[in-house]
Amino acid sequence: MPNWGGGNKCGACGRTVYHAEEVQCDGRSFHRCCFLCMVCRKNLDSTTVAIHDAEVYCKSCYGKKYGPKGYGYGQGAGTLNMDRGERLGIKPESTPSPHRPTTSPNTSKFAQKFGGAEKCSRCGDSVYAAEKVIGAGKPWHKNCFRCAKCGKSLESTTLTEKEGEIYCKG
Repeated sequence: MPNWGGGNKCGACGRTVYHAEEVQCDGRSFHRCCFLCMVCRKNLDSTTVAIHDAEVYCKSCYGKKYGPKGYGYGQGAGTLNMDRGERLGIKPESTPSPHRPTTSPNTSKFAQKFGGAEKCSRCGDSVYAAEKVIGAGKPWHKNCFRCAKCGKSLESTTLTEKEGEIYCKG
């Protein structure tokens, strides 16, 4: 005897999925409205779904949770944020040490002759033209160009300098 009105069980909510509302993925059936990322709850489709241990994710959340970590693995504008994955259960490795000013400019002959990058006055890393700000006569990264006391972002007109460090006028 045929099974009238029945259907498969939804992989998310466990209720019956009727043919008109069915989405199939990895051999399981879902209601269209239940086919959501486990983390961000965005609607998924065949082009945005990623599966891990019978859980469904959008490709972005899957990459943050299970993808490679470290320099060079960013993809597009999604890497331009401060999200370190805490909501995905990822624990930060350690807190960075506070910035300390350096007083040694890059004086290598190679850098002088071929235009090598100067060193940031706060963190000591190379400062390239695209991220360079000049303040108090020294180069800074845009992100390092902040008040040493309160952390407020500075402009060349809103800073004061004392003993090689920069501060807001407040």
